Amino acid sequence: MNKAVEDEDAGRAVGSSPTRIASPELRREAARAVVWVAVVGLAVLAVYISQALLVIFGAMVFAALLDGGARLLGRGLPIGRNWRLAIVMLLAIAFFIWLGLFAGSQISQQAAQLPGLVNDQLVRLIAWLQTKGFAINEGDVTRLAGTVLSGVGTVTKAIGGIIGGVATLILILTIGLYIAFEPRIYERGLAWMLPGGKRSEFHLTADRMAHTLRRLLAGRLVGMAFEGVFIFLALFIYGVPMAALLGIITGLLAFIPNIGAIVSGILMVLVGFSGGTEMGIYTIIVYFVVQNIDGNIVVPLIARRTVDLAPALVLAFQLIMGILFGILGLFLADPLLAMTKVWLERRAEIDSPDGVTASADGA
Repeated sequence: MNKAVEDEDAGRAVGSSPTRIASPELRREAARAVVWVAVVGLAVLAVYISQALLVIFGAMVFAALLDGGARLLGRGLPIGRNWRLAIVMLLAIAFFIWLGLFAGSQISQQAAQLPGLVNDQLVRLIAWLQTKGFAINEGDVTRLAGTVLSGVGTVTKAIGGIIGGVATLILILTIGLYIAFEPRIYERGLAWMLPGGKRSEFHLTADRMAHTLRRLLAGRLVGMAFEGVFIFLALFIYGVPMAALLGIITGLLAFIPNIGAIVSGILMVLVGFSGGTEMGIYTIIVYFVVQNIDGNIVVPLIARRTVDLAPALVLAFQLIMGILFGILGLFLADPLLAMTKVWLERRAEIDSPDGVTASADGA
């Protein structure tokens, strides 16, 4: 009893606060509670500002595209990085100007005709299935078609010049340009918010993420260009209606693995059957040939050993991101999943006894 009184008097003698927790165990538990409250608070904050975070990540993806193009030009042009970035931007602007001048009005007209044509083909398909004994509710299929076309409508409106979410797009482009021209400033800014001992690890992880993202996007862009051009040429030669629009839609949706290929394939086949059975069969053959060449030769050749993601995992994450954030989340699902995989691999390397772990893609 006397010992406890002496300890209390000693504590008062050194000027301890009356709110100070004397018990070490209680202090540890209080510290843990503060940590958990902070984690929950950060999670709630992340949900609240999730749209803004997604826009920032979209800007990072755009910056990676510009940086990848500048690095590619750097292999043959011994000029400064900023000049190479400017050349990449000018080439991209010139392409879209050419696209608008060369095929803008034609594609806009085709985009306006596409929903009606697809609905007519679905009605014919339902009637044919009903004659074969299938009990299909026409209203349910029509509503499903409306849902699909509403998503495709976003793409076709963008092609035609009526871009939804202009403010979001401008933000992504503007922030992406700032990041692309001075990436180290923002990387150092994030590193300064970390403890000194963690900064070198952060820089290494950031470099790996950037490298992986560039390789991933390179494969996506090559696949988009290949699919769009090949589909357009194959359909145009055979006389399939809306060949230019279908080629552009296929190229844009090629950025979204799995879902993009399915949607573009359905649209292409429906348009093909509007010209008869032979044309429909031809579009089916073209679709499978293009998808096999792109999936087995083109993209693996460009982005080999870049990101080894399970197809089911990619598809599930795309569905979640699409439900939560719409078309923007769907487009950014694959890059975000790839970045998460790189971060988890780095954590596994740090936590392993020898500091090295074997990754699934051999990185």
